[in-house]
Amino acid sequence: MKKNILSILILALLIVNIVLTAIMMFSVVGMTKKTSALVTDIASIIKIDMAEGVEEAPAESIPMSDVAVYELPDAMTIPLKMGEDGVQHYAVVAVSLSMNMKDKGYEEHNASLKEKQSLIQNQIIDVFGSHTIEEAQSNQDALKAEITKKLQEMYDSKFIFNVNFSDIKFQ
Repeated sequence: MKKNILSILILALLIVNIVLTAIMMFSVVGMTKKTSALVTDIASIIKIDMAEGVEEAPAESIPMSDVAVYELPDAMTIPLKMGEDGVQHYAVVAVSLSMNMKDKGYEEHNASLKEKQSLIQNQIIDVFGSHTIEEAQSNQDALKAEITKKLQEMYDSKFIFNVNFSDIKFQ
């Protein structure tokens, strides 16, 4: 009789264990679905925010016959923001600007590019100087977009639609 009571007790505990495991699995699956939806929402928001920083007139929409290039004459040596390693790093970069010749801002500002070269270089130095070497190496497209945006704000025109790095080195 003691063996039967012990067997019934073990069977009851086994059934309780199976029921609790099933409840736990359903709650974990539900939370996993909610977490997955949250991550998807956050990823879509980040993608939207990153797309806002991109120029409005992409290079593909402007025919090559309407593109003028202004190359800054000298490569710039720019100190980068200190990283976690505590060592001062530098970027040596040669920059050129792609400009839309059909834009009205091109006619107004093209002649003054050489005169305002130091202001352009200052904008480039500000952008590079606000990034560490890791950030600059891994995301050069973001640097180009940020410099383009600053130059468009400086000239209050979108005739400069792209910034190009013809030679870039990090140290």
